[in-house]
Amino acid sequence: MLNNSYICVVDIGSNKIAAALAQIKKWRIEHIYFDTVVSSGVKEGVIVDALELVTCLGKVLKSLRAKSGLKIKFIHTNFSGRDISTRHSHAIIPLAERGNKVITSTDIANANEQARILGSSLEEEIIHVIPSSYTIDSKSNVINPVGLYSHRLEADLFLVYAKLSSLQSLSRAVAQAGYEIKNLSFSGLATSRAVFGKEEKKGTSVFCDAGSDITELLIFKDGLLQDIQILPLGGSNLTLQLSEGLKINYELAEDIKRSYGVIGDADTIPEDKEILVKKDEFYKPIKHKQVAQMATNSARLICTQIKEAVEQKVALHEIDNFIMAGKTLLSDGFIEMMESVIGIPVEIGRINNPQIALLLKEHSDLSGQKYLTYLTCLGMICEEMENKVAGSASLVKPAQNLLIKLTNRFKEVYQEYF
Repeated sequence: MLNNSYICVVDIGSNKIAAALAQIKKWRIEHIYFDTVVSSGVKEGVIVDALELVTCLGKVLKSLRAKSGLKIKFIHTNFSGRDISTRHSHAIIPLAERGNKVITSTDIANANEQARILGSSLEEEIIHVIPSSYTIDSKSNVINPVGLYSHRLEADLFLVYAKLSSLQSLSRAVAQAGYEIKNLSFSGLATSRAVFGKEEKKGTSVFCDAGSDITELLIFKDGLLQDIQILPLGGSNLTLQLSEGLKINYELAEDIKRSYGVIGDADTIPEDKEILVKKDEFYKPIKHKQVAQMATNSARLICTQIKEAVEQKVALHEIDNFIMAGKTLLSDGFIEMMESVIGIPVEIGRINNPQIALLLKEHSDLSGQKYLTYLTCLGMICEEMENKVAGSASLVKPAQNLLIKLTNRFKEVYQEYF
């Protein structure tokens, strides 16, 4: 929620719940406070234990209140997982009974609204409405038809849905924690707001957010979202492979992955190098090379599945930018493995918002790649700031104030006849 004092955002994931609070003064960010807790009650983006989630939300937001000294009531949170779906919705509206007329912002708003209504569903809630293109009498794939003449106008909207029952469960959990959801974002789209600069908005870009148990793939064309695909895989696949292969518990396998899970360099590790791990009351030696081989094989499988999913949507040689985010990248050698498998350069998502980038320098605990923990949070903050400046980033809406309506109508009539 954005007002004159703060933006509070919460990234709810299966592995962690990260939160950030930005103090606002004159629509500029003065300070940012961060905190994170281990997540409980969420699996693959879906709530499986509401009480556990309520406890986690209460804990992380209480910490932000203590750090900032601000009273938090409204939050902006995210949604992802298998309950996300997408589709295009089209609508055609006539502009004139005879002849042509100049297209105005009101015409675009009417076409968008008609397409949104036609794409609505009783069992789903639309969380993002993204104009994909417009068609007029003589041209298709028009990005901005304002000021052009036409007899009719067709809108093509890309709609991102969330299952209504899941949204209701999330809203209830947040309310039980003592807060209220004012804005909701699809995780991957919010994160892309933080990392996409001018260069990334040119040509075809793929944004890959690799989480703990789901990976989000977003395809953009000239900055406009074209497609979304959610894969049921992530960093936990690496951990499970180590847990099963080494016959140790998941928590211990996670620790070994973080400390010794080198990807791609197994042959350089000496055969006699060992890792001592505590199992029950005894220490068990494990070959470091064996750990690296398991991590490498699992990472290669993940990268191959990502490659195959991308190829279903766009040819690899057409991709101008391939950007990755997520804590899975912190595994040593993962980015290099992704580049080797996919055959094109892969970049790590970096903060492109100058305000936020400057403030992050004040947080030494977020140096290096540690900021990746809060990348979705930072994206939601960028989204709030952009929406406030633009009025609405996703859908052109008619003005609500009567004077503004009359002024806009006068301008439209003037443009049409003069």
